[in-house]
This record gives sequence, structure tokens and C-alpha cells, in this order.
Amino acid sequence: MIDSSLLIKLNKKKIGVLYGGSSSEREVSIRSGKAILGVLDKLKLDICGIDVNNNVVEEIKKKKINIAYLALHGNFGEDGTIQGMLKVLGVPYTGCGVLASSISMNKDISKKLFKYMGILTPDWEVLKRLDFIPEIKKYPVIIKPVSQGSTIGVSIVKESSELISAVKKAFKYDEDILIEQFIEGKEITVGIIDGKALPIVEIIPKGQFYDFESKYQKDGAEHIIPARIAEKSYKVAQNNAEKLYEVLKCKGICRFDMIVDLNDKVWVLENNTIPGMTETSLIPDAGKFAGYSFEDLVLKILESAL
Repeated sequence: MIDSSLLIKLNKKKIGVLYGGSSSEREVSIRSGKAILGVLDKLKLDICGIDVNNNVVEEIKKKKINIAYLALHGNFGEDGTIQGMLKVLGVPYTGCGVLASSISMNKDISKKLFKYMGILTPDWEVLKRLDFIPEIKKYPVIIKPVSQGSTIGVSIVKESSELISAVKKAFKYDEDILIEQFIEGKEITVGIIDGKALPIVEIIPKGQFYDFESKYQKDGAEHIIPARIAEKSYKVAQNNAEKLYEVLKCKGICRFDMIVDLNDKVWVLENNTIPGMTETSLIPDAGKFAGYSFEDLVLKILESAL
């Protein structure tokens, strides 16, 4: 149900939806931004779209926005950069702040935090561009950039002959990469709204794993809600997500990606501070199952700026 009191608060605000940007997730960001603009337009709010580029500061000043609605995925959108800029400009923005964004975007730092909190996360090591590739004792392993989203540059390496090409692929997108333990099991994701977990989504990709194409192509993956996992695992996954949301000082809506292994143990992979809001995205599906319309979710995120 649309919160009429919130709409009254927003009635005299100029809302700028920031999307696009220059990251490898630009096209997805544009789709999210346009979907959000469509909802805000239907609600007859004062809005404008801003395709983020090097002139974004001048554009924000020119359009005199009072609130920035962030639909930027990837670097410069989810890593705390745009959040810091908006803070300096004195423009309130949706979602997580600088700290939560920068920690969550860096998989090495966030996994260290998970481990410190006693939350299971797959073993990993960081490889810098000039480092020697270490000997891999057990395959498969996951190779991924340290600071990318949407599984950009990610590979599952099943044997040594595939390792070098996977490493080269990951280094196209980042200065540091992760060599991560492969956990066999069910891929799940836990959305969080204002600190409370949504129903858990089980992800069944059509391809080898939940890669970029599976995420954003229609029928690229099946979303099963609620996830078909043991009751104990379900509770652990939701509790871990809520706990991390609080510790990371998240705000608005986030999404934690996890694996439930063959022994029903829950492993946390990463946090997404600006989850996709496209027609194939996970948060809208989980929200719908919990009784939130797409409009409700858009307004919940917008409320976080207030």
C-alpha cells in the first residue's frame, strides 16, 4: 500500500534518479533507473533522470535536485564514491552511506569482516597484478575481481589448464582479484528492507552458474521463493543477513548472496548495496512474495534518503 504521508513529504522535493555511469554494469543501471523513473512519474512526483558522467556535479546543481535516488551499479555507484560526493554537496541520497558501500564493494575487506564475526565465508586469497599465481591444490575454484558486481569477470575454474585465462579475464576489470574456494550447493539470496529479512530466493541458473547473462536475460534463471533449504539453514541465512546489515550500517534495501552447501551450512559471499531493480531482478521478486509491490519497494528506498 502506498504511504500517503510519505508522498506528502516528497511533494515539494525535486528527485533526481542517478543511473548509467561508466562501470561495466552501465546497461543494467540504465534499466534500473528507467524502471524507477517510471514509478515516480506515475506517482506524479517532481523528478528528473541524470545519466552520470564527468559533469555530474554541474548537472546536479543545474537541475537543483533535493534528493538523489541512486540506481548506479558497480564502481562509482556502489563503492562509496558517489555517496561521498553527494555528502559534500549536501544532497540527501538513497541507500547505504560511504562506509557500508565501500566495505561491501570490496570482497576482500567484507569477507574479512564476515570471518571476524564468525560467519562462514569461502576461503580465499587475493592476487595482485604482478604476483605469481599460487599453486591450486583443489579444484574447482572461483576467480573474481575484488570490486565488481553482477558476476562481471567471474569464472569457475575446474582444472589447471583454465586458470591463466580466468585470471586474465578477472584482471580486465580490477587491479586485485580473488581466488576463492568453490562451495557446492544451492545459490540463495536474502534481501533486507530496513533491517528485516525478506523471504529467501533460491536461484537456479540456466547456465553453468548465476552469471551476468543469467541475471539479466529474460528466463536466464529460475527464482524459487521460498528457497528449498532446511528450516535451520533458512533461519541462519536470514539472521546472518540482518546481523550484517546492522554491523555494516546499511540503510534502505540490500541483498546478501549466499550458498547453502550439501551439509546445510550457510556461506555468505557478498553484499549488494544497490540491488538491481529490473524486470528480472531478485529484490522485486522477493518483495512481491512478501506483499510489497514494485511501487512499495521504490518508495521504501526513497524513504531511506529522508
